[in-house]
Amino acid sequence: MASTAPPILPISTAQSGSAAATSTQSQPPIATPAFRALIAHLSDSVCNGFSQRRPWAELVDRSAFSKPECLSDATIRIRKNYSYFRVNYLSILAVVLAFSLLTNPFSLLILLGLLASWIFLYLFRPSDQPLVIFGRTFSDRETLGILVVLSVFVIFLTNVGSVLISALMVGAALICAHGAFRVPEDLFLDEQEPAATGFLSFLSGTASNAAAATAPAVAARV
Repeated sequence: MASTAPPILPISTAQSGSAAATSTQSQPPIATPAFRALIAHLSDSVCNGFSQRRPWAELVDRSAFSKPECLSDATIRIRKNYSYFRVNYLSILAVVLAFSLLTNPFSLLILLGLLASWIFLYLFRPSDQPLVIFGRTFSDRETLGILVVLSVFVIFLTNVGSVLISALMVGAALICAHGAFRVPEDLFLDEQEPAATGFLSFLSGTASNAAAATAPAVAARV
């Protein structure tokens, strides 16, 4: 007797496959940690800045030094040399600051502790995890206020502030002395680079990249 059962039709997996692909595409990508993004931005900014530095042999060319005729001549020289050697000058300032901190390890440890407090207690701490110290829970606003007060105390009421100011003054004096005695007539700025940018433009670029990296973490707490 012949079987009257209907033939078994093959089940198409196209719909299931498309549904799986849709669910896979709908899943949000894994977010890069804010701290890693900040480090990446800072690293890119520093590498980009150092790629724009001038040759150090050109900076210390003894044949290009002469005494300025007057104060206005020295001011013009400093401004032109700032525009040309801004990355080199920033490197010198960083070396002086680093040397000053290394010779004062206590101040260096305090600064590192303050930086770590800002990073791990506020900037990159998950917003759903409140800060608990000695059994007391602190809100984000209270944590921010404590960190601001702590920063003011560390910088202005300890020897850390005097170390930083002294190092910056020494570095600025070295830069001004070199800029005043270095004759800038043989220096030519790139056409795409404006003469009045100043060597602090590298700092502004780094700061903007760092702000862009930390903006999501800070915005989540506002």
